[in-house]
Amino acid sequence: MTESIPPSRRTVVTALGAAAFVALPAWPETARAADGAATADANGPVLDTHPATEPSGTHVRDVGGTNVVFQYGTVLPAFDGWRTHEPTRDYLSLDKRWRFRFDPADHGLDEGWQSPHHDDRGWGRIDVPAAWDLLDTPGFGSETAPFGQGTAFTDGYAWYRTTVDVPASWRARHVRIAFLAAGYSAEVWVDGTHLGKHEGANSPFALPAAGALRPGTRQTIAVRVFRRASYTDYTASPPQPVTDDHEIPYKPVDYWPYAGLTRSAWIEAVPQVTLAKLLVSAARGRLEAHAVIENHGTSDFDGQVTLDPGRESGGSPVVVPARIAARSAGVVRVVLRIPGAPRWSPASPRTLTARATLTAGRHSGPRVDTLSTVYGVRELTVGEAQLRLNGRPLLLKGLNWHEETAAHGRAMTPTEYDRELGHITAVGANFIRNCVYNRHPYVYDWADAHGVLVMDDIDTMWLNTAQEKLQTERYGLARALALTMAWNQHNHPSVILWGLQNESEIDADGAPVYRAWLADMKAAVKAVDLTARPVTWASNTSNDPAFDLADVIGFNEYFGYFYGKDADLGPTLDAVHAKYPGKPILITENGTWSVAGTHGPDTTQGTEEWQAASFTAHWNQVAARSEFVAGFTYWVLKDYKQRAGYNQAYNGISVMGLLTFDEERPKLVYDAFRKAARPKGR
Repeated sequence: MTESIPPSRRTVVTALGAAAFVALPAWPETARAADGAATADANGPVLDTHPATEPSGTHVRDVGGTNVVFQYGTVLPAFDGWRTHEPTRDYLSLDKRWRFRFDPADHGLDEGWQSPHHDDRGWGRIDVPAAWDLLDTPGFGSETAPFGQGTAFTDGYAWYRTTVDVPASWRARHVRIAFLAAGYSAEVWVDGTHLGKHEGANSPFALPAAGALRPGTRQTIAVRVFRRASYTDYTASPPQPVTDDHEIPYKPVDYWPYAGLTRSAWIEAVPQVTLAKLLVSAARGRLEAHAVIENHGTSDFDGQVTLDPGRESGGSPVVVPARIAARSAGVVRVVLRIPGAPRWSPASPRTLTARATLTAGRHSGPRVDTLSTVYGVRELTVGEAQLRLNGRPLLLKGLNWHEETAAHGRAMTPTEYDRELGHITAVGANFIRNCVYNRHPYVYDWADAHGVLVMDDIDTMWLNTAQEKLQTERYGLARALALTMAWNQHNHPSVILWGLQNESEIDADGAPVYRAWLADMKAAVKAVDLTARPVTWASNTSNDPAFDLADVIGFNEYFGYFYGKDADLGPTLDAVHAKYPGKPILITENGTWSVAGTHGPDTTQGTEEWQAASFTAHWNQVAARSEFVAGFTYWVLKDYKQRAGYNQAYNGISVMGLLTFDEERPKLVYDAFRKAARPKGR
């Protein structure tokens, strides 16, 4: 899929040696909006007014037969700098204490807070990464603390400022500033020069900064972050929601929208000719790699790419010519045999590391750049109503989970991730759904290493027909989120499903709009995924009018809780299978609630006994139909925070988890889930 591109960004594809290339715009065009408008002046645009399309200019270009994702006029790069430092690159971490100030009246731009000359000595301090929700909210994780108090309920604008000493050695480098997340939206300035803006609280972005960062000087980076209020008054009964048709989600939803620079950030200085991305697909003893190269220099590049498939692969490095025109991006494609490579599976999650090395000249010239990626060899297929991994049918025993802790919100530490994700394996789950937003890269690495299968989701939750139409026909943020999900998580063997939406509305006459929206996002992920993972979504109905577009049928069901009886699930699954006999079915959500320590008959709502009995009833109906039901995903691993009014008595904590929110104590449903057996051979 290739989107239409403004005339200033028109794609020019030229075959040249082993690589084709497309022209890159010169800086500062890289900071242009998607509609081609000129770069903003030092004051920049107002964040909560929206351009014609989503502000990162996310789109796909065909580069020599490979679909490549671009943002801000350049290739969307690999975001490995938070943990891996290539020897050919320089890194400057921005994970430190920044100056910080809320801007409730939105005066910051007019007062020049983005300027290096602004006096910020009176500002407060905040760590990056951190969620500003936890800056001053005592009792955030307590069920008994008062609801609606503290910085957890401070919305609107906030500013971050820090200084960096730019190394003089970067004069011949291409430089970008990378953020793994900024919630919900962010704009970035360097010494008052506006680099760009980003929308989407959970997706990483990298802003080209070579024309703004001056090597050998000390400069000021300013970031302006915005979070829309969820309600006009959080303690009103009922609270009145605040909405924005362009944002995703556009209204309050059933999780906490943590704000600020919630994940790592860094500056990365790469060679002028650089390996931006390495896409790999490995199956049946064969590795296909696409090395995406950018030439930011003014001279054509003539060199080679050496692709090493890694130790234990049984394959040997392959050398391929690489010729990239000046100011262009190109792709070098390599296919090689890896006869000794072990298969990746949950039982044996063995990964390998592929490494691309770019050298100048045609005969072992100097090393220019390197880029490595972890991958796994596995075959994933869909057919005859089954989802198969390495030829074996799967029954996914899964958990939804939210990325948060009481201590740090979404800015979790490695220790917290290990503890949280460790609950998943301890309780016997083999599958997680990253419900309704992308996770920190740590999560995908962990899943690869521990053999846990993953459904990755984007933020498209609870849209209605009007927003679906807006996203498909004009704004394009949903498409951008789908593209970047598939591009960023492409190489992870643990990721087996792309999730396109959660419980979005289907109006009586809205099916054509809904179908077009899903088809647009499906085309986006299929365009960039060399492995052709199946797509699904978490529908709010078992009678979804777009199920024919899904590779795996997914829907949320709450029989016996919101409607019907527990026993209604089995006949519903049978009816869906009869309508779509060739498609596997996945229950993407089911669950009930209990307040920890509340006991009674298993027919009484709110007791731990009822929660456990409900799970068992649903699981048994799924397991009995494993010939066409691919899995069941319980809602949810742990109690979680949300801002809606219905849980104010518990300080905004939804008590649907196997574990409690703060102390992570198990309820009875934890043991019921752990003891639930998968049919033999699944």
